[in-house]
Amino acid sequence: MDTILQVSQDGFIARHQLWNSEQTAAVEKICAEIQEKNLRLIRVAWSDQHGISRAKTLTVPAFLGALTDGIDFNTGPLFFDTANAIVFNPFVKGGGFDLVEMTGCPNYALVPDPLTFRVLPWAPQTGWILCDAYLKTGAPLPFDSRQVCRKALKELNEKGYDLLSGLEVEFSLTKIVDNEINPELLGAPGSPGEPPKVRPVARGYQYQLEAHNDEIDEILQLIVTNMEDLGLPIRTIEDEWGPSQIEVTFAPMRGIAAADAMLLFRTAVKQICRRHGYLATFMCRPSIPGFFSSGWHLHQSLVDIESGENLFMPEVETESLSVLGKQYIAGILKHARASTVFTTPTVNGYKRFKPNSLAPDRAGWGVDNRGTMIRVLGGYGIKSTHFENRAGEPAANPYLYFASQIFAGLDGIENRLDPGKACDEAYLDEREMIPRNLQEAVDSLRDCTLFQHKMGPLFVDYIIKMKESEISRYMAYVEKEKVEDYQNIVTEWEHREYFEIF
Repeated sequence: MDTILQVSQDGFIARHQLWNSEQTAAVEKICAEIQEKNLRLIRVAWSDQHGISRAKTLTVPAFLGALTDGIDFNTGPLFFDTANAIVFNPFVKGGGFDLVEMTGCPNYALVPDPLTFRVLPWAPQTGWILCDAYLKTGAPLPFDSRQVCRKALKELNEKGYDLLSGLEVEFSLTKIVDNEINPELLGAPGSPGEPPKVRPVARGYQYQLEAHNDEIDEILQLIVTNMEDLGLPIRTIEDEWGPSQIEVTFAPMRGIAAADAMLLFRTAVKQICRRHGYLATFMCRPSIPGFFSSGWHLHQSLVDIESGENLFMPEVETESLSVLGKQYIAGILKHARASTVFTTPTVNGYKRFKPNSLAPDRAGWGVDNRGTMIRVLGGYGIKSTHFENRAGEPAANPYLYFASQIFAGLDGIENRLDPGKACDEAYLDEREMIPRNLQEAVDSLRDCTLFQHKMGPLFVDYIIKMKESEISRYMAYVEKEKVEDYQNIVTEWEHREYFEIF
Protein backbone atom coordinates (compact mmCIF):
# COMPACT_ATOMS: atom_id res chain seq x y z
CA MET A 1 0.00 0.00 0.00
CA ASP A 2 2.90 2.34 0.68
CA THR A 3 4.18 1.56 -2.84
CA ILE A 4 0.82 2.53 -4.32
CA LEU A 5 0.83 5.81 -2.46
CA GLN A 6 4.40 6.53 -3.54
CA VAL A 7 3.54 5.82 -7.17
CA SER A 8 0.59 8.19 -6.94
CA GLN A 9 2.99 11.07 -6.36
CA ASP A 10 4.48 10.84 -9.85
CA GLY A 11 1.55 10.51 -12.25
CA PHE A 12 -0.89 12.70 -14.17
CA ILE A 13 -2.91 13.57 -11.06
CA ALA A 14 0.05 14.72 -8.97
CA ARG A 15 1.75 16.43 -11.89
CA HIS A 16 -1.25 18.67 -12.51
CA GLN A 17 -2.15 18.95 -8.78
CA LEU A 18 -5.71 17.73 -9.37
CA TRP A 19 -6.33 16.55 -5.79
CA ASN A 20 -6.37 18.53 -2.56
CA SER A 21 -4.89 17.20 0.66
CA GLU A 22 -8.20 15.65 1.77
CA GLN A 23 -8.54 13.70 -1.48
CA THR A 24 -4.93 12.53 -1.33
CA ALA A 25 -5.37 11.34 2.27
CA ALA A 26 -8.48 9.35 1.31
CA VAL A 27 -6.53 7.09 -1.08
CA GLU A 28 -5.01 5.05 1.74
CA LYS A 29 -8.48 4.39 3.16
CA ILE A 30 -9.72 3.25 -0.27
CA CYS A 31 -6.84 0.80 -0.63
CA ALA A 32 -7.52 -0.62 2.82
CA GLU A 33 -11.22 -1.04 2.07
CA ILE A 34 -10.49 -2.82 -1.20
CA GLN A 35 -8.32 -5.33 0.67
CA GLU A 36 -10.64 -5.69 3.65
CA LYS A 37 -13.75 -6.35 1.54
CA ASN A 38 -11.93 -8.31 -1.13
CA LEU A 39 -13.26 -6.14 -3.94
CA ARG A 40 -12.66 -7.44 -7.47
CA LEU A 41 -14.14 -4.69 -9.64
CA ILE A 42 -14.44 -0.91 -9.39
CA ARG A 43 -16.92 1.09 -11.45
CA VAL A 44 -15.31 4.38 -12.44
CA ALA A 45 -18.29 6.67 -13.13
CA TRP A 46 -18.76 10.06 -14.74
CA SER A 47 -21.82 12.29 -15.10
CA ASP A 48 -22.48 13.14 -18.74
CA GLN A 49 -24.11 16.35 -19.92
CA HIS A 50 -27.57 14.89 -19.24
CA GLY A 51 -26.74 13.93 -15.66
CA ILE A 52 -26.66 10.24 -16.61
CA SER A 53 -23.92 8.09 -15.12
CA ARG A 54 -21.48 6.62 -17.65
CA ALA A 55 -18.84 4.20 -16.36
CA LYS A 56 -15.97 1.85 -17.03
CA THR A 57 -15.51 -1.19 -14.81
CA LEU A 58 -11.88 -1.75 -13.81
CA THR A 59 -10.08 -4.59 -12.12
CA VAL A 60 -8.30 -3.63 -8.91
CA PRO A 61 -4.82 -3.33 -10.49
CA ALA A 62 -6.23 -1.10 -13.25
CA PHE A 63 -8.06 1.01 -10.68
CA LEU A 64 -4.92 1.50 -8.61
CA GLY A 65 -3.29 2.79 -11.78
CA ALA A 66 -6.23 5.18 -12.23
CA LEU A 67 -5.44 6.62 -8.80
CA THR A 68 -2.14 7.74 -10.29
CA ASP A 69 -2.90 8.68 -13.87
CA GLY A 70 -6.69 8.69 -14.20
CA ILE A 71 -8.12 6.67 -17.08
CA ASP A 72 -8.59 7.38 -20.74
CA PHE A 73 -12.24 7.86 -21.64
CA ASN A 74 -13.72 8.23 -25.11
CA THR A 75 -15.17 11.67 -25.80
CA GLY A 76 -17.96 9.94 -27.76
CA PRO A 77 -20.73 10.45 -25.15
CA LEU A 78 -20.17 14.20 -25.34
CA PHE A 79 -21.35 14.20 -28.96
CA PHE A 80 -24.74 12.59 -28.19
CA ASP A 81 -28.13 13.94 -27.17
CA THR A 82 -30.55 12.03 -24.92
CA ALA A 83 -31.20 9.36 -27.60
CA ASN A 84 -27.53 9.08 -28.62
CA ALA A 85 -28.16 11.02 -31.80
CA ILE A 86 -24.87 12.52 -32.97
CA VAL A 87 -25.10 16.29 -32.56
CA PHE A 88 -21.50 17.27 -33.39
CA ASN A 89 -19.20 16.03 -36.14
CA PRO A 90 -16.00 14.87 -34.42
CA PHE A 91 -14.09 14.61 -37.67
CA VAL A 92 -13.95 18.27 -38.55
CA LYS A 93 -11.42 20.64 -37.01
CA GLY A 94 -12.48 21.33 -33.43
CA GLY A 95 -14.81 18.33 -33.43
CA GLY A 96 -17.78 20.61 -33.99
CA PHE A 97 -17.06 22.24 -30.62
CA ASP A 98 -14.64 24.92 -31.85
CA LEU A 99 -12.10 23.35 -29.52
CA VAL A 100 -8.99 21.92 -31.15
CA GLU A 101 -8.57 19.30 -28.41
CA MET A 102 -11.89 17.70 -29.49
CA THR A 103 -10.83 17.03 -33.09
CA GLY A 104 -11.20 13.41 -34.14
CA CYS A 105 -13.10 12.08 -31.12
CA PRO A 106 -10.00 11.74 -28.90
CA ASN A 107 -9.72 10.45 -25.38
CA TYR A 108 -9.69 12.66 -22.32
CA ALA A 109 -8.77 11.86 -18.73
CA LEU A 110 -11.19 10.83 -16.03
CA VAL A 111 -9.73 11.51 -12.59
CA PRO A 112 -11.36 9.66 -9.68
CA ASP A 113 -12.46 11.77 -6.72
CA PRO A 114 -11.36 9.70 -3.69
CA LEU A 115 -13.98 11.36 -1.48
CA THR A 116 -16.79 9.70 -3.46
CA PHE A 117 -15.66 6.07 -3.15
CA ARG A 118 -18.38 3.60 -2.16
CA VAL A 119 -18.83 -0.16 -1.95
CA LEU A 120 -22.00 -1.08 -3.86
CA PRO A 121 -24.16 -3.20 -1.53
CA TRP A 122 -26.19 -4.79 -4.35
CA ALA A 123 -23.28 -5.72 -6.65
CA PRO A 124 -20.94 -8.44 -5.25
CA GLN A 125 -17.36 -7.36 -4.56
CA THR A 126 -17.82 -4.12 -6.48
CA GLY A 127 -16.75 -0.57 -5.66
CA TRP A 128 -17.85 2.72 -7.22
CA ILE A 129 -16.16 6.09 -7.57
CA LEU A 130 -17.11 9.34 -9.26
CA CYS A 131 -14.75 11.22 -11.55
CA ASP A 132 -13.97 14.68 -12.85
CA ALA A 133 -12.99 15.08 -16.50
CA TYR A 134 -9.81 16.77 -17.73
CA LEU A 135 -8.13 17.46 -21.03
CA LYS A 136 -4.76 15.82 -21.55
CA THR A 137 -3.19 19.19 -20.70
CA GLY A 138 -4.55 18.90 -17.15
CA ALA A 139 -7.10 21.66 -17.75
CA PRO A 140 -10.73 20.91 -16.78
CA LEU A 141 -12.84 19.58 -19.66
CA PRO A 142 -15.09 22.57 -20.52
CA PHE A 143 -18.11 20.30 -21.08
CA ASP A 144 -17.92 18.44 -17.75
CA SER A 145 -21.00 19.45 -15.76
CA ARG A 146 -19.40 18.52 -12.42
CA GLN A 147 -16.59 20.94 -13.21
CA VAL A 148 -19.18 23.65 -13.95
CA CYS A 149 -20.72 23.00 -10.54
CA ARG A 150 -17.30 23.10 -8.88
CA LYS A 151 -16.69 26.49 -10.49
CA ALA A 152 -19.97 27.84 -9.08
CA LEU A 153 -19.21 26.50 -5.60
CA LYS A 154 -15.71 27.94 -5.70
CA GLU A 155 -17.13 31.38 -6.46
CA LEU A 156 -19.61 30.96 -3.61
CA ASN A 157 -16.86 29.84 -1.20
CA GLU A 158 -14.62 32.76 -2.14
CA LYS A 159 -17.33 35.09 -0.87
CA GLY A 160 -17.44 33.27 2.46
CA TYR A 161 -20.57 31.22 1.76
CA ASP A 162 -21.31 27.53 1.32
CA LEU A 163 -24.42 25.88 -0.08
CA LEU A 164 -26.56 23.74 2.20
CA SER A 165 -29.08 21.78 0.18
CA GLY A 166 -31.63 19.02 0.66
CA LEU A 167 -33.12 16.72 -1.97
CA GLU A 168 -36.85 16.09 -2.30
CA VAL A 169 -37.27 13.76 -5.26
CA GLU A 170 -40.28 12.07 -6.82
CA PHE A 171 -40.15 9.13 -9.21
CA SER A 172 -42.46 6.48 -10.67
CA LEU A 173 -42.10 2.85 -9.64
CA THR A 174 -43.44 0.21 -12.03
CA LYS A 175 -43.37 -3.58 -12.23
CA ILE A 176 -41.93 -5.12 -15.39
CA VAL A 177 -44.49 -7.30 -17.17
CA ASP A 178 -42.56 -8.12 -20.36
CA ASN A 179 -38.82 -7.51 -20.60
CA GLU A 180 -38.27 -9.38 -23.85
CA ILE A 181 -35.98 -7.51 -26.21
CA ASN A 182 -37.48 -7.63 -29.68
CA PRO A 183 -34.62 -7.34 -32.22
CA GLU A 184 -36.97 -5.51 -34.57
CA LEU A 185 -37.59 -2.82 -31.97
CA LEU A 186 -34.03 -2.19 -30.77
CA GLY A 187 -34.09 1.30 -32.23
CA ALA A 188 -31.09 3.21 -33.54
CA PRO A 189 -29.06 6.30 -32.65
CA GLY A 190 -31.60 9.10 -32.34
CA SER A 191 -34.48 6.63 -32.34
CA PRO A 192 -34.75 4.79 -28.99
CA GLY A 193 -36.09 1.25 -28.90
CA GLU A 194 -39.28 0.14 -27.27
CA PRO A 195 -39.01 0.23 -23.45
CA PRO A 196 -40.13 -2.76 -21.35
CA LYS A 197 -43.85 -3.23 -20.83
CA VAL A 198 -44.74 -2.35 -17.26
CA ARG A 199 -47.72 -2.04 -14.94
CA PRO A 200 -48.41 0.27 -11.98
CA VAL A 201 -47.58 -0.97 -8.51
CA ALA A 202 -50.32 0.96 -6.74
CA ARG A 203 -53.73 2.45 -7.38
CA GLY A 204 -54.21 6.23 -7.11
CA TYR A 205 -54.99 8.90 -6.39
CA GLN A 206 -54.62 8.58 -2.62
CA TYR A 207 -52.07 10.96 -1.17
CA GLN A 208 -49.68 9.32 1.31
CA LEU A 209 -51.90 6.28 1.79
CA GLU A 210 -50.11 3.90 4.14
CA ALA A 211 -51.65 0.85 2.48
CA HIS A 212 -49.96 1.74 -0.83
CA ASN A 213 -46.55 1.76 0.81
CA ASP A 214 -47.27 -1.52 2.53
CA GLU A 215 -48.16 -3.16 -0.81
CA ILE A 216 -44.63 -2.46 -2.07
CA ASP A 217 -42.83 -2.57 1.26
CA GLU A 218 -40.38 -5.24 0.12
CA ILE A 219 -38.81 -3.12 -2.64
CA LEU A 220 -38.99 0.07 -0.55
CA GLN A 221 -37.11 -1.68 2.27
CA LEU A 222 -34.43 -2.73 -0.21
CA ILE A 223 -34.08 0.82 -1.49
CA VAL A 224 -33.77 2.30 2.01
CA THR A 225 -31.30 -0.35 3.18
CA ASN A 226 -29.07 0.14 0.17
CA MET A 227 -29.16 3.93 0.43
CA GLU A 228 -28.12 3.71 4.09
CA ASP A 229 -25.32 1.27 3.21
CA LEU A 230 -24.10 3.79 0.61
CA GLY A 231 -24.02 6.47 3.29
CA LEU A 232 -26.73 8.60 1.68
CA PRO A 233 -28.69 10.49 4.38
CA ILE A 234 -32.20 9.36 3.46
CA ARG A 235 -34.94 10.73 5.75
CA THR A 236 -38.32 9.72 4.37
CA ILE A 237 -39.82 7.51 1.69
CA GLU A 238 -43.52 7.79 1.04
CA ASP A 239 -46.40 7.26 -1.33
CA GLU A 240 -47.12 10.40 -3.33
CA TRP A 241 -50.38 11.55 -4.92
CA GLY A 242 -50.09 9.84 -8.31
CA PRO A 243 -50.39 6.09 -8.83
CA SER A 244 -47.02 4.35 -8.37
CA GLN A 245 -45.42 7.69 -7.47
CA ILE A 246 -42.79 7.64 -4.71
CA GLU A 247 -41.16 10.57 -2.93
CA VAL A 248 -37.82 10.40 -1.12
CA THR A 249 -36.24 13.16 0.95
CA PHE A 250 -32.69 13.52 2.27
CA ALA A 251 -31.08 15.39 5.14
CA PRO A 252 -29.25 18.58 4.10
CA MET A 253 -25.72 18.27 2.69
CA ARG A 254 -23.03 20.87 2.10
CA GLY A 255 -21.31 21.75 -1.13
CA ILE A 256 -21.20 19.32 -4.01
CA ALA A 257 -22.19 16.35 -1.84
CA ALA A 258 -25.92 16.74 -2.53
CA ALA A 259 -25.41 16.83 -6.31
CA ASP A 260 -23.23 13.71 -6.07
CA ALA A 261 -25.89 12.07 -3.91
CA MET A 262 -28.57 12.77 -6.52
CA LEU A 263 -26.52 11.18 -9.29
CA LEU A 264 -25.78 8.10 -7.17
CA PHE A 265 -29.34 7.86 -5.85
CA ARG A 266 -30.91 7.78 -9.32
CA THR A 267 -28.56 5.19 -10.75
CA ALA A 268 -28.70 3.07 -7.58
CA VAL A 269 -32.50 3.02 -7.42
CA LYS A 270 -32.75 2.05 -11.08
CA GLN A 271 -30.23 -0.78 -10.68
CA ILE A 272 -31.73 -2.14 -7.46
CA CYS A 273 -35.25 -2.07 -8.87
CA ARG A 274 -34.23 -3.71 -12.14
CA ARG A 275 -32.54 -6.59 -10.31
CA HIS A 276 -35.87 -7.33 -8.60
CA GLY A 277 -38.18 -7.05 -11.60
CA TYR A 278 -39.14 -3.38 -11.23
CA LEU A 279 -38.44 -0.35 -13.39
CA ALA A 280 -37.99 2.98 -11.63
CA THR A 281 -38.12 6.04 -13.85
CA PHE A 282 -37.17 9.62 -13.08
CA MET A 283 -38.87 10.78 -16.27
CA CYS A 284 -41.17 13.61 -15.26
CA ARG A 285 -44.39 12.18 -16.70
CA PRO A 286 -44.46 8.74 -18.31
CA SER A 287 -46.97 8.03 -21.07
CA ILE A 288 -48.96 5.66 -18.88
CA PRO A 289 -52.66 6.40 -18.37
CA GLY A 290 -53.33 7.99 -14.99
CA PHE A 291 -49.68 8.67 -14.12
CA PHE A 292 -48.93 12.05 -12.60
CA SER A 293 -46.01 14.43 -13.16
CA SER A 294 -43.06 14.15 -10.76
CA GLY A 295 -40.88 17.00 -9.56
CA TRP A 296 -37.54 17.55 -7.89
CA HIS A 297 -37.72 20.28 -5.25
CA LEU A 298 -34.27 21.58 -4.38
CA HIS A 299 -34.10 22.95 -0.82
CA GLN A 300 -31.40 25.57 -0.38
CA SER A 301 -29.80 27.95 2.07
CA LEU A 302 -26.43 29.63 2.38
CA VAL A 303 -24.29 29.11 5.44
CA ASP A 304 -21.15 30.83 6.67
CA ILE A 305 -18.30 28.73 5.32
CA GLU A 306 -16.43 28.76 8.62
CA SER A 307 -19.10 28.68 11.33
CA GLY A 308 -21.90 26.95 9.42
CA GLU A 309 -24.33 29.63 10.62
CA ASN A 310 -27.49 29.87 8.51
CA LEU A 311 -27.34 33.18 6.63
CA PHE A 312 -30.99 33.06 5.55
CA MET A 313 -32.44 33.50 9.04
CA PRO A 314 -34.25 36.86 9.10
CA GLU A 315 -32.88 39.69 11.21
CA VAL A 316 -36.31 40.88 12.39
CA GLU A 317 -39.46 39.10 13.52
CA THR A 318 -41.65 40.48 10.75
CA GLU A 319 -39.55 38.98 7.96
CA SER A 320 -39.53 35.45 6.60
CA LEU A 321 -36.02 35.63 5.15
CA SER A 322 -32.82 37.64 5.70
CA VAL A 323 -31.83 40.46 3.37
CA LEU A 324 -29.14 38.20 1.91
CA GLY A 325 -31.70 35.44 1.40
CA LYS A 326 -34.09 37.77 -0.41
CA GLN A 327 -31.32 39.00 -2.67
CA TYR A 328 -30.38 35.40 -3.46
CA ILE A 329 -33.90 34.36 -4.44
CA ALA A 330 -34.32 37.61 -6.39
CA GLY A 331 -31.41 36.54 -8.56
CA ILE A 332 -32.93 33.12 -9.12
CA LEU A 333 -36.28 34.68 -10.05
CA LYS A 334 -34.60 37.15 -12.41
CA HIS A 335 -32.89 34.35 -14.34
CA ALA A 336 -35.69 31.79 -13.97
CA ARG A 337 -36.52 31.54 -17.67
CA ALA A 338 -32.95 30.88 -18.77
CA SER A 339 -32.19 28.53 -15.88
CA THR A 340 -35.19 26.36 -16.79
CA VAL A 341 -32.95 24.65 -19.34
CA PHE A 342 -31.01 23.35 -16.34
CA THR A 343 -33.88 22.74 -13.88
CA THR A 344 -36.20 21.25 -16.52
CA PRO A 345 -34.04 20.00 -19.41
CA THR A 346 -36.42 17.64 -21.23
CA VAL A 347 -39.31 18.18 -23.63
CA ASN A 348 -41.44 16.15 -21.25
CA GLY A 349 -40.77 18.24 -18.12
CA TYR A 350 -42.78 21.21 -19.40
CA LYS A 351 -46.01 19.18 -19.35
CA ARG A 352 -45.87 19.69 -15.57
CA PHE A 353 -46.15 23.50 -15.48
CA LYS A 354 -49.91 23.96 -15.17
CA PRO A 355 -52.04 26.44 -13.17
CA ASN A 356 -53.26 25.19 -9.78
CA SER A 357 -51.20 22.02 -10.16
CA LEU A 358 -48.73 22.21 -7.24
CA ALA A 359 -46.12 23.03 -9.91
CA PRO A 360 -45.30 26.65 -10.72
CA ASP A 361 -46.23 28.39 -13.97
CA ARG A 362 -44.50 31.71 -13.20
CA ALA A 363 -41.41 33.02 -11.42
CA GLY A 364 -42.80 34.11 -8.07
CA TRP A 365 -42.03 33.48 -4.43
CA GLY A 366 -44.15 32.95 -1.36
CA VAL A 367 -44.02 31.95 2.29
CA ASP A 368 -44.91 28.27 2.63
CA ASN A 369 -46.87 28.53 -0.62
CA ARG A 370 -46.79 25.38 -2.77
CA GLY A 371 -48.00 27.23 -5.84
CA THR A 372 -44.97 29.49 -6.13
CA MET A 373 -41.69 28.63 -7.82
CA ILE A 374 -39.74 29.66 -4.71
CA ARG A 375 -41.32 28.50 -1.45
CA VAL A 376 -39.74 29.99 1.68
CA LEU A 377 -39.81 27.88 4.85
CA GLY A 378 -38.84 29.00 8.36
CA GLY A 379 -38.58 32.51 9.77
CA TYR A 380 -37.25 34.54 12.66
CA GLY A 381 -35.34 32.40 15.16
CA ILE A 382 -35.72 29.22 13.08
CA LYS A 383 -32.29 27.78 12.34
CA SER A 384 -33.55 25.66 9.44
CA THR A 385 -34.84 28.67 7.45
CA HIS A 386 -34.43 28.00 3.73
CA PHE A 387 -36.33 27.92 0.46
CA GLU A 388 -37.17 25.28 -2.11
CA ASN A 389 -37.16 25.73 -5.87
CA ARG A 390 -40.18 23.80 -7.13
CA ALA A 391 -39.41 24.14 -10.86
CA GLY A 392 -37.05 21.17 -11.16
CA GLU A 393 -37.83 17.83 -12.75
CA PRO A 394 -36.25 14.61 -11.43
CA ALA A 395 -34.38 14.02 -14.71
CA ALA A 396 -32.35 17.24 -14.35
CA ASN A 397 -28.57 17.10 -14.35
CA PRO A 398 -27.88 17.81 -10.64
CA TYR A 399 -24.64 19.67 -11.29
CA LEU A 400 -26.20 22.08 -13.76
CA TYR A 401 -29.30 22.52 -11.58
CA PHE A 402 -27.05 23.49 -8.65
CA ALA A 403 -24.75 25.69 -10.72
CA SER A 404 -27.66 27.62 -12.23
CA GLN A 405 -29.01 28.37 -8.75
CA ILE A 406 -25.65 29.51 -7.39
CA PHE A 407 -24.73 31.76 -10.31
CA ALA A 408 -28.20 33.34 -10.42
CA GLY A 409 -28.37 33.73 -6.64
CA LEU A 410 -24.95 35.37 -6.45
CA ASP A 411 -26.01 37.78 -9.17
CA GLY A 412 -28.91 38.76 -6.92
CA ILE A 413 -26.56 39.33 -3.97
CA GLU A 414 -23.97 41.28 -5.94
CA ASN A 415 -26.60 43.58 -7.43
CA ARG A 416 -28.72 43.78 -4.26
CA LEU A 417 -31.82 42.69 -6.13
CA ASP A 418 -35.27 42.78 -4.53
CA PRO A 419 -37.70 39.89 -5.16
CA GLY A 420 -40.72 42.10 -4.49
CA LYS A 421 -43.59 41.14 -2.22
CA ALA A 422 -44.39 37.52 -1.50
CA CYS A 423 -47.18 36.06 -3.63
CA ASP A 424 -50.54 35.26 -2.07
CA GLU A 425 -52.23 34.02 -5.25
CA ALA A 426 -49.44 32.13 -6.98
CA TYR A 427 -51.23 31.52 -10.26
CA LEU A 428 -52.71 35.02 -10.59
CA ASP A 429 -49.85 37.31 -9.56
CA GLU A 430 -48.24 39.38 -12.30
CA ARG A 431 -44.92 37.60 -12.51
CA GLU A 432 -42.78 36.54 -15.44
CA MET A 433 -44.06 33.25 -16.85
CA ILE A 434 -41.94 30.11 -16.85
CA PRO A 435 -41.24 28.92 -20.42
CA ARG A 436 -44.08 26.85 -21.85
CA ASN A 437 -41.71 24.47 -23.60
CA LEU A 438 -38.06 23.58 -23.95
CA GLN A 439 -37.58 25.74 -27.05
CA GLU A 440 -38.70 28.87 -25.15
CA ALA A 441 -36.26 27.98 -22.38
CA VAL A 442 -33.41 27.50 -24.86
CA ASP A 443 -34.17 30.86 -26.47
CA SER A 444 -34.02 32.49 -23.04
CA LEU A 445 -30.70 30.83 -22.28
CA ARG A 446 -29.28 32.06 -25.56
CA ASP A 447 -30.12 35.63 -24.54
CA CYS A 448 -28.83 35.30 -20.97
CA THR A 449 -25.49 37.08 -20.56
CA LEU A 450 -25.10 35.84 -16.97
CA PHE A 451 -24.83 32.16 -17.85
CA GLN A 452 -22.76 32.96 -20.92
CA HIS A 453 -20.29 34.74 -18.66
CA LYS A 454 -20.31 32.35 -15.70
CA MET A 455 -20.53 28.97 -17.45
CA GLY A 456 -18.64 30.12 -20.52
CA PRO A 457 -19.98 30.74 -24.04
CA LEU A 458 -18.43 27.46 -25.24
CA PHE A 459 -20.41 25.45 -22.68
CA VAL A 460 -23.68 27.36 -23.10
CA ASP A 461 -23.50 27.05 -26.89
CA TYR A 462 -22.84 23.32 -26.43
CA ILE A 463 -25.91 22.84 -24.24
CA ILE A 464 -28.10 24.87 -26.62
CA LYS A 465 -27.08 22.76 -29.61
CA MET A 466 -27.61 19.59 -27.59
CA LYS A 467 -31.13 20.62 -26.58
CA GLU A 468 -32.02 21.84 -30.07
CA SER A 469 -31.15 18.42 -31.45
CA GLU A 470 -33.59 16.88 -29.00
CA ILE A 471 -36.27 19.44 -29.88
CA SER A 472 -35.84 19.01 -33.64
CA ARG A 473 -36.32 15.25 -33.41
CA TYR A 474 -39.41 15.76 -31.26
CA MET A 475 -40.93 18.29 -33.66
CA ALA A 476 -40.21 16.02 -36.63
CA TYR A 477 -42.21 13.30 -34.87
CA VAL A 478 -45.05 15.70 -34.05
CA GLU A 479 -45.29 16.81 -37.67
CA LYS A 480 -45.01 13.30 -39.10
CA GLU A 481 -47.65 11.87 -36.77
CA LYS A 482 -49.79 15.02 -36.93
CA VAL A 483 -50.00 15.14 -33.14
CA GLU A 484 -52.53 17.68 -31.92
CA ASP A 485 -52.16 19.48 -28.61
CA TYR A 486 -48.59 18.17 -28.30
CA GLN A 487 -47.78 20.94 -25.80
CA ASN A 488 -50.03 19.27 -23.23
CA ILE A 489 -50.19 15.53 -23.92
CA VAL A 490 -47.34 13.07 -23.36
CA THR A 491 -46.44 11.49 -26.68
CA GLU A 492 -45.09 8.05 -27.52
CA TRP A 493 -41.88 9.82 -28.63
CA GLU A 494 -41.33 11.17 -25.11
CA HIS A 495 -41.98 7.79 -23.53
CA ARG A 496 -39.40 6.10 -25.74
CA GLU A 497 -36.94 8.96 -25.35
CA TYR A 498 -36.95 9.26 -21.56
CA PHE A 499 -38.78 6.42 -19.77
CA GLU A 500 -35.98 3.89 -19.54
CA ILE A 501 -32.84 6.05 -19.82
CA PHE A 502 -33.94 8.33 -16.97
